Amino acid sequence: MSSPAIIQVTDLHKTYRVGEVDVPALRGVDLEVKAGEFLSIIGPSGSGKSTLFHIIGALTPPTSGQVRVADQDLAAMTDAERTRMRRRTVGFVFQKFNLLPNLTARDNIAVARYLGGSDANKPDPQFEGALSLLGVAQRLGHKPNALSGGEQQRIAIARAIVNRPAILLADEPTGNLDTENSRAVLEIMRGLNQRLGQTILMITHNPEAAAYGHRTVQMRDGKVVG
Repeated sequence: MSSPAIIQVTDLHKTYRVGEVDVPALRGVDLEVKAGEFLSIIGPSGSGKSTLFHIIGALTPPTSGQVRVADQDLAAMTDAERTRMRRRTVGFVFQKFNLLPNLTARDNIAVARYLGGSDANKPDPQFEGALSLLGVAQRLGHKPNALSGGEQQRIAIARAIVNRPAILLADEPTGNLDTENSRAVLEIMRGLNQRLGQTILMITHNPEAAAYGHRTVQMRDGKVVG
């Protein structure tokens, strides 16, 4: 029996108004992601992949179409409900690490636990195991400026998964990393998927990065083309 769809996108359109001109970013996208799948979405700049990422993550609304995430209809939610969904159901990893510079790595993760409604001081054996997989357990007392780019991205991943989200959304997670650190981060994401069953949707323009997923969807001009 196949896994159920944890992300279901149907006839999705997004149009931005730029001055007096309507600029279509998505032109009828259909997409399904199964629970436990590692899906890569690849395409050039302007293909619509980042817009799709932001809509699935409930960061921006579509113009039309339906998006269901973890069996929740995003269009039927209030803003407050979408905010709660983001905090509890989705973890985000971005190209820019977005760590709070004045906090240690441990405190950056603790903030995410607090926002997700968890007790930041309560031990979580499963998360401690994830920290071991990420290889950052010995770096938690350091502030971001004392960490390498690869270490910062690993902390960002730890922050994204601390509340055990059903879905991890990653937007160009290796865009600011060199080749060695890019491979290390991608191997970590593959490990999270294989060992913990983490559902991952990754946006990238890099075919080598996309190959780490189970499946690759190609986008161009606001459409899925392959």
